Amino acid sequence: MLLPAEKELRAVLARFADARFRHDLHPTGHSSRELEDTTYTLCVMTGTQSVDEALAAADAMLERLRADRTAPIKATQTLAA
Repeated sequence: MLLPAEKELRAVLARFADARFRHDLHPTGHSSRELEDTTYTLCVMTGTQSVDEALAAADAMLERLRADRTAPIKATQTLAA
């Protein structure tokens, strides 16, 4: 599975958190649709079917991206021409 770009994943997580907070604070039809839209987007990005699975998958993806970023860079071999 391809990992989404870290910046995009973080942006969707932030939009989800904002939508959930606003909907929990003052639920309206608009806030409900916004929460559904961001939940759907998060599920698609993480390849999951529920918000709980999506949040856990997003955490794992961010951890993997962090680990990839901090892993030592291996020297590449060059072939003799």
